[in-house]
Amino acid sequence: MTLQQWHPGTLLETSGYFWKTGTLHAGVKLDVFTVIGEDKLSAEDVAARAGADVDAMTRLLDALSAMALTEKESGLYANTGAAAKYLSKNSPDYIGHMIMHHHYLVDYWRRLDESVKTGRPVQEPEPGDDETRKNDAEREAFLMGMFNIATLAAPQIAAAVDLEGRRRLLDMGGGPGTYAIHFCRKHPELRATVYDLPTTRPFAEKTIERFGMTDRIGFEDGNYLDQELPVGYDVVWMSHILHGEGYDACREMIRKAWRAMEEGGIIIIHEFILDETRTQPLFPALFSLNMLVGTEDGRSYTEHEIAGMLKDAGFRDIKRLSFTGPTQSGLMTAHK
Repeated sequence: MTLQQWHPGTLLETSGYFWKTGTLHAGVKLDVFTVIGEDKLSAEDVAARAGADVDAMTRLLDALSAMALTEKESGLYANTGAAAKYLSKNSPDYIGHMIMHHHYLVDYWRRLDESVKTGRPVQEPEPGDDETRKNDAEREAFLMGMFNIATLAAPQIAAAVDLEGRRRLLDMGGGPGTYAIHFCRKHPELRATVYDLPTTRPFAEKTIERFGMTDRIGFEDGNYLDQELPVGYDVVWMSHILHGEGYDACREMIRKAWRAMEEGGIIIIHEFILDETRTQPLFPALFSLNMLVGTEDGRSYTEHEIAGMLKDAGFRDIKRLSFTGPTQSGLMTAHK
């Protein structure tokens, strides 16, 4: 582990890093990178297409050029290769939904001190028409952001986990169903059910249809916190759902997964897993604070804690796989 060398320069750089964050968020929210596409455009053209002020857009584009996300030449702006690949909606590798999810978290994070004082999540404003529209936008950004991140990790995970001979997979809290799609693509004999809240169904069905998987992947409405899971599965996949709940709720979720599985079935848990000091890796440690400001009881868990939940539920052959995801996530497996 390389220790951060802290001095006034690095402290102020970290303190002011949100300037870069805000610049990136504005570029994505205004769809600047999609507007530019493969062209070279003037600030006036970009501003007109984005419905923005010309002088202000010029400053934004200049700052994006300073960040090497756009390139400025003879008064015209073009996307860099990375911006065209990851920040234009015309690219299959677009990750702007996850960036917008991060954008909507800013209000929570700026009040982290309140959550640390109270031990409670940041209080949300009372709902109104504007707040309802904002919540809808946040939900879409969250769900499609999960799709963005899952698309990066899913091919690696599908290759890392042996599901040869398995027939039925339950994607517990599966959101858009990205992982179920990739597991089924790798294993032609596998069928899957995405189990999530009814509000998630439109996003999941749209994604499943896009990948041509409607004949092999279904969606079932349900709440894994309040209801029993459907039964008869030989694989249960739990990706990034434990961190949203407290220890006891997580333990009960894993018990429900055990009851949903046939004898010999495998459970696969994909999470931000802390080491026993809880100080590493960095992303899971920071993510635990993200759960503090946004949830009642959520947090990142250690490998030992997750193994304890699995053991309490009756699982055996508990293993930590060598996989490390793009955001320092890990995998654990166990058998019934």
